[in-house]
Amino acid sequence: MNIILASGSSIRAQMLRNAGLNLEVLPARVDEEAITGALMLGGASPRDIADALAESKARKVSARRPDAWVLGCDQVLSIKGECLQKPQTPEDAHAQLQELRGQTHQLLSAAVIYQGGEPVWRHVGVARLTMRQFSDSFLDGYVTRNWPGISESVGAYKLEEEGVRLFAQVQGDYFTILGLPLLEVLNYLSLRGVIEG
Repeated sequence: MNIILASGSSIRAQMLRNAGLNLEVLPARVDEEAITGALMLGGASPRDIADALAESKARKVSARRPDAWVLGCDQVLSIKGECLQKPQTPEDAHAQLQELRGQTHQLLSAAVIYQGGEPVWRHVGVARLTMRQFSDSFLDGYVTRNWPGISESVGAYKLEEEGVRLFAQVQGDYFTILGLPLLEVLNYLSLRGVIEG
């Protein structure tokens, strides 16, 4: 069956393909900052924001391709109830990592599946990560070595790369940390007969 990933994330596409899915990648053009800003002003929780962003992507692509199973995904980083955005500059990345240093934050990875222009399934995976008290010199070098790649990630790190060195403890599903509750998505698609199970 036709499966579309409504996300431009290369790591999400790679995870799904590595799991044996044949999929089409069709990134949804949505204004994530505007949606997030409006929801934050309205007092929405980080979990609700992640879910709303994932749904907006799935809905947009499904409106054009109602025949397909459309997977929308998004990830939000929450620290002390506040959401961080993707860093726009190396200075933003530096400031975010300074804020996260020595603290525990949550990554909320939302997935919403649309079929026939309607939402049929949703899930938000949650992971808790604690950064260690790394030195200022390590922080400076880390941002220099990893920019611009870390601009694609909330929190300015990729756990699958050098970003793993920032952490003292990680609790939660590895796939959720990478941006997709993969096991839950695969289980749903298998139960519905979209993929062989």
